[in-house]
Amino acid sequence: METLRKKHFFKSGLFTVLLLVHTASDRLNARVQFEETILPILQASCIKCHGKEKIKGEVDFSKITTQVDADSQFELWETVTEVIMANEMPPEDNPPLSAEEKKLVLKWYEEQLKTPIEAKPGIYKPRRLSGPEYRNTLRSLFGFDLEVAIAQAQQTVTGEKSLVLKLLPKDPPGESGFINDTNSSPISPVILEQYAFLANAALEKLFAPKQRSELEAMMQTKLPDNWRPNEITQDQAQSIIKKFTPRAMRRHTSEATINNILKPLKDKTGTQLLKALKFEMKAIMLSPKFLYRGLLMEKFPGQQRPVDDYELAERLSYFLWEDRPDEKLMGLAMTGELHKKETLKEQVDRMLKSPKSISLAESFGVQWLGIANLDELIKEPISHHSLRHQPVLFLNHLFTQDRPVIELISSKTTFVNQGVSGFYGQDRARMTRFSKPKGIERTKTPFEEFTLEKATWRGGIITMPGILTMNRGPIQRGTWLLRRILGVRLGEPPADIPPIKPSPRGQNLTFRERFERHRSDASCARCHEKIDPLGFSLDHYDVKGQFLQNKDALPDASGKLPTGESFKNYAELKEILVTSQKEKIVRNSVERTLSYAMCRKLTRHDQPTIDLITKNIVKDNGTWKDLFVEIVNSLPFRETIFAEKLKDE
Repeated sequence: METLRKKHFFKSGLFTVLLLVHTASDRLNARVQFEETILPILQASCIKCHGKEKIKGEVDFSKITTQVDADSQFELWETVTEVIMANEMPPEDNPPLSAEEKKLVLKWYEEQLKTPIEAKPGIYKPRRLSGPEYRNTLRSLFGFDLEVAIAQAQQTVTGEKSLVLKLLPKDPPGESGFINDTNSSPISPVILEQYAFLANAALEKLFAPKQRSELEAMMQTKLPDNWRPNEITQDQAQSIIKKFTPRAMRRHTSEATINNILKPLKDKTGTQLLKALKFEMKAIMLSPKFLYRGLLMEKFPGQQRPVDDYELAERLSYFLWEDRPDEKLMGLAMTGELHKKETLKEQVDRMLKSPKSISLAESFGVQWLGIANLDELIKEPISHHSLRHQPVLFLNHLFTQDRPVIELISSKTTFVNQGVSGFYGQDRARMTRFSKPKGIERTKTPFEEFTLEKATWRGGIITMPGILTMNRGPIQRGTWLLRRILGVRLGEPPADIPPIKPSPRGQNLTFRERFERHRSDASCARCHEKIDPLGFSLDHYDVKGQFLQNKDALPDASGKLPTGESFKNYAELKEILVTSQKEKIVRNSVERTLSYAMCRKLTRHDQPTIDLITKNIVKDNGTWKDLFVEIVNSLPFRETIFAEKLKDE
């Protein structure tokens, strides 16, 4: 039996729902059907391998006992029905399901697809700042970076410079697949010690002579040239607290709160005042209200409510910038103007023009497309720099220059430097030549925006050298394309797959021909009929991403999709992707972007939002900016549901 995994979504196009509200009878009928009909089948045939004692494929049916539970795992059921109808589940050593039981499961599943679903926001959960969010927040709060000293030669590429990212442990991806999904990641004593160290480092740097400009901004006064921190006055200390606190808390701070912070500073002077001031600022930086998002929002247990403008500002800034709200957003939140749809649209436009918006590509884009896999694969610094940064710059171009969403696949604009210029054939002659400094053997070179003309085998994200390099071979490439671009969720392959056999004696079979024999097993064929056509379409590119120019010896790159559409090579497949498969690509882009923006795994109640945004983008050939505007004005982004009983925070 193919291993099932918990993290499966319905493939795009299968889950079309209506923007209607369940009636009470609808809910009752669905609940009865699952609990009285489907649940007994699962308990009798599935619990043995997917239950409390043994949990294969991270699927635990023992936790799914009601219709509500089933709805929360809606992404699982497509795979369940597939393996059941393919006789892969239950395994051979267990009694098979009867024809009637199979019909019941399939009928229930199809009814779930047709059942109207109410659009609802997610349940309120405070989220800890991720490592990059914390780094950026410190930077914008103080006006400087905390960096480690790295000795470097001109011809090398340095490692991580950020002291924050060096010290803090890497955040693992949450259920959403993104590292900003931190609601289930508490702060350990060790991490708290690191936060304390970083707070001390930031405060020491702030009060150092070199940071006079940042300190003057907080004090709102010009300091004399010979001023020293231990000469700080009460008025200066108060100015710092009044400026620092609302910026750190990311919302208006009441006068009473400010006065409580100022109490320990009263009547102190000189060194003692400076010490007390640093202590209070450090306490703010170690407060959960600083380290977490959403803690200061007013709560309404058991209710669905719009988030306040400060929470909206925070959601917007960490979505587009991975950083705290700037003064403009804070001002709009304070006046109550930010929640207006036109205002949000204006702010999205403004924020995308900021250099901070590069985080959309460097964080969201890299995680979504798995570009960070190149970090382990390519160790040579110069090659790594070129292959890793090209797709990031391309994504930044799409996200910030108001380019259509489908140009992810079809764009003729790319970014090149000397490290990737050799992949572009005759177009290379039009690229800017870079002269190496004398005495330097190899060096990283700057990128330039470039329009493709003759290199027709390039264009879009799929055929970028770095993407092809990190996906070596048709199976990896096909799987990546399915999962990352088309949004099709595949199970993990069985653990006992034998290796592909060499050609029989006297036969000179190609890899494709040998693989055809290898995947003759029905349990493999179910997934490979989706994977293989896409993967083998890229067989005209070698393992390093170089296009094979010898047309007389090109391998067979033809294929046929499960939809029946045929193609001779990737060029023809690309035409299919941007036409008949366009909606799937757009839908997957919407799902991934919404999940990143909300910092959570999507639920069934997000599907009406996804449907609506997808429809609008496809109809109008919408841009990435259009997509961002749609998301920040959507129900999940603007509202939240508070649990009946809120945990102590």
